[in-house]
This record gives sequence, structure tokens and C-alpha cells, in this order.
Amino acid sequence: MEHVIHEERRLSFFEKYLTGWVVLCIALGITLGKLFPQMAVALDQISVYQVSIPIAICLFFMMYPIMVKIDFAEVIKAGKTPKPVLLTLVVNWCIKPFTMFAIAWLFLGLLFKGWLPGMEIVKGGAQVELFRSYIAGCILLGIAPCTAMVLIWGHLAKGNDGHTLVMVAINSLTMLFLYAPLGGWLLGVNKMPIPWQTIVLSVVIYVGLPLLLGYYSRKQLIARKGFKWFEEKFLHYLTPVSICALLITLVLLFSFKGELIINQPQVIFLIAVPLFIQTCLIFGVTYALARWLKLPYRDAAPSALVGASNHFEVAIATSTILFGLSSGASLATVVGVLIEVPVMLMLVRICVRTKNWF
Repeated sequence: MEHVIHEERRLSFFEKYLTGWVVLCIALGITLGKLFPQMAVALDQISVYQVSIPIAICLFFMMYPIMVKIDFAEVIKAGKTPKPVLLTLVVNWCIKPFTMFAIAWLFLGLLFKGWLPGMEIVKGGAQVELFRSYIAGCILLGIAPCTAMVLIWGHLAKGNDGHTLVMVAINSLTMLFLYAPLGGWLLGVNKMPIPWQTIVLSVVIYVGLPLLLGYYSRKQLIARKGFKWFEEKFLHYLTPVSICALLITLVLLFSFKGELIINQPQVIFLIAVPLFIQTCLIFGVTYALARWLKLPYRDAAPSALVGASNHFEVAIATSTILFGLSSGASLATVVGVLIEVPVMLMLVRICVRTKNWF
């Protein structure tokens, strides 16, 4: 019988210092952007239908290691305890996207608007106000619930590993149907140009394809080598692949945004403020609802952490395809990565210290 997560599992070297790696990638990207200003032009030439081949490869390797960890047999078992699953689904799809939209508009569209740069040209040649582009990136983060790293947060919080894994699986499946229409509608409200075919295609490619390949390769590898080999050998060597692919993407991204960061570093901070508030708010709302529903702590903790966490890989992939690597939307999704690890570790500590509430 499969064990969801090995009892001795801890943050890997890459995951533990992810924030540090992101900072290094920012510095490296800025440096490369200064030394090789024509790099963006060269990369754009290696593309098919406006999709950069190098970036597409990086994004696929970002997603596949996450999808291959999912045990879909656990989804069936989740039906026996529907309350935590329903709670997480309601928070992720009925509350979180709209609070993210409202908070991003409040801060980036009103309070901070005067401190943000003016205009940018996004993919396709459309000219938009930069604050709208930043809000679009926040929206793409807000409608992308739960990353595979939430498995680690739930485990460190001593939560129900099975429930956490089930929610990763269910959210991945739900995103195939809800991410594109919900994202398209909210981006439309934000007056951003929204090519529907592109957003649907990006979800299919960066969620559907890795999900399908992850399911079949997991099934075949476990059948041939056994679950012990799969968990201790295959996953051990595969885990850093996702982080490395993410970091390579970030180097490229920040090489295009280097000038903005050097000239206006406050933009990073201004984008981080609404993202931080949103993460803490959703965690608090979900945690409080779990207590009101009288869920045990082992289900309440991962439910709140799943709600708070963002599937930043999908958000980065979609913003890159929709608006381009050098867009404000892509920068906003990367700021989400920058604050994800320290904020989630803070929330894990809050969970552990409040176990007696449940």
C-alpha cells in the first residue's frame, strides 16, 4: 500500500532555500540583461505560434515532477470525508479569486497607482497601463490554487497528508475546467486583452499534458519498479528538476525586467504587499471556517494551507504565454514565488502553535 509522503520527508535543499535561489536568479537575470541586451530578441526567434520553445521546455519540466506525485486512487477515498474537500473547493474557487481581484485593485489600482510606472506593450502589440498588467498577474496567481509544495507545508504542520494530496489532485483536475473561463472573465473585467484560445491552450499544455504523462508514467514505473523505488529513488532525483526549471525561467524573466528593478525596486515591494495580505487573509478565513465546521486539526491545517498556497508554476506559464516574459503580469507572478516560501513557513508555524484550538 502506498504511503502518501515518507515520514522522514523534509524540505529538500532546493525547496528549503527557494527564496534565496530566487534572489540569486534576480541578480543573475539583471546581470545577463545588462551584458546581453539582445538575448530577448534571440529567444523570441526560437518560437512556434508566439510560444518560445526554450520557455515551453522549462515550463513543462516545472509541471511534470509535480503531477507525477499525485496518486489518483486517493481521490476516491476523499468521498468518505467530504467536508474538508468541499471547504477547500469553496475557498479556492468561490472566495479566493474575488478577494485577490479586490485586494489587487485596492492596492495596485488605487492606493499604489501613483507610485507605479505608466504604460507597457504586451504580447500581441496591445498598449496597456502597467498597473492593470500587475493586477492581471495577481489574478492569475489568485485563480491558481495549491502547488505540490503544499504537500510539504501540510506535512510540516503535522496535517493529514492524504487530504493534502487529494486536494492537489482535485485542484489540478478542477483547473482544467475552471481556470480558463474564470481567468478570462476576471481579466476581462480588468480591461486586459484576453485571447481565449491562448489561455485554454496554455492550461491544457501546462496542466493537462503533464497531468496525463504524470499519471501514466507513475503507473508504469510503480508497476515495474515498485512504490519504494518510485518514492525513494525516482522522486528523490526528480524533485530538484521542477525547482531548477523554475529558476531558469526566472533568470530569463528578470533579464528582461532588470532595468525596471534597478530603476524602481519599490515596484517589487508594492506588488508583494497585496499578495502577502491575500495569502494571510485566505489562510485566516479557511482556518476559521474549519474550526466552525468542527474539523479535526489534521484536516483543518492542510485545508487552510492549500487555500493560502498558489500554483505559481501555472500562473507563470499562463502569464508568459498571454502577455510575454517581459510583461508586468509575469513580474507579478514571480513576486508571488519570491514571497511564497517565507510566508507559507510562517503560516505552518501558526498552525503548529494553534493545534489546541481544534
